[in-house]
Amino acid sequence: GGDGDEGSAGAPTTVPATFPGESWGTVGPVEAGFDPDGLARLADAAEAAGSRCLVVVRDGKVVLEEYWQGSGPDVAQEAWSVTKSVTSTLVGIARDEGHLDLSDPAADHIPEWRGTPAEAVTIENLLSNDSGRHWDLGTDYAEMALGARDKSAFAIGLAQDHPPGEVWAYNNSAIQTLSPILASATGEDPVDYARTRLFEPLDMDHTRLSTDGAGNAMTYAGLQTTCLDLARFGHLWLHDGNWAGEQIVSADYVEMATGRPSTPLNAAYGYLWWINHEGPIAGPLLATTGAPDDATGDSAPDTRLVPGAPDDAFWALGMNNQMVAVLPSVDVVAVRLGAKPPAEAPFTQTELTTGVLDALIEP
Repeated sequence: GGDGDEGSAGAPTTVPATFPGESWGTVGPVEAGFDPDGLARLADAAEAAGSRCLVVVRDGKVVLEEYWQGSGPDVAQEAWSVTKSVTSTLVGIARDEGHLDLSDPAADHIPEWRGTPAEAVTIENLLSNDSGRHWDLGTDYAEMALGARDKSAFAIGLAQDHPPGEVWAYNNSAIQTLSPILASATGEDPVDYARTRLFEPLDMDHTRLSTDGAGNAMTYAGLQTTCLDLARFGHLWLHDGNWAGEQIVSADYVEMATGRPSTPLNAAYGYLWWINHEGPIAGPLLATTGAPDDATGDSAPDTRLVPGAPDDAFWALGMNNQMVAVLPSVDVVAVRLGAKPPAEAPFTQTELTTGVLDALIEP
């Protein structure tokens, strides 16, 4: 940040950040500070893992862009829970516009919760996944995600199992309640709000938020998008919510969402983003595979989500290893979309992130 004084000795010359226009600029691996063989190894691993696309961006230019299985730059695909990080962004924008505060009771926008134990749940609890709303695997995945036609009504109708702030759960149903909250707070359909406030300003032309059978924006999953569009989304967050001089979401919201854990219950979780802080870690397996995490709450206290990655790294993660990795300290965004990786070719946030870092010759 800052303009830097180019005249004084030793002061770094500040290079203005690069942002894509309607299309991305490209740069060769060596010029971008990568070993071409290292990037080739990363691409081979991604291909073996059933990926449909892999994109690596550094300093605002595409260094690596690969497609497999009939995919291409304009072929949108399901990003699953990467959607949650988009939802976090929409809540941040709504906050910046004065429509809500994170400390507001969710019941301000969900009348069914008034006068019930759910009245204690704040918008921040929903973003932090410590709302205490009912959660079990069958209810959350089979009944809500797969079964319920009106996912918002289903989620609103679940029980309040715990007081907020006491239990961390990767709770799709709780996050779906942010859909009616956003609609009530902003007075706009979240599908339109996402398009006008986020996708259009960033030229994410192949991205849309989809709806359930009752027409509700799906805020827990359902984003249809491409690797290049998600690289734009990651690049926005890499630049503290700024896009080519326009502040899309405030830098202080970006810091709150990704700069620190949102709850002492999970060191790896911000506001619907995964982060790389040390401490007890819960839930990444459930987020990326749909399988319960054996280690929930029981990790060693010095664990990180990706031990070899910088402290400031953060991720949007979705089922079957849909991933956006944001690595501010090296100015890199990496995106992977595709099928569930086979057991013999794992490709989690660890393989993606360390693969990129290992390929760097100039940090």
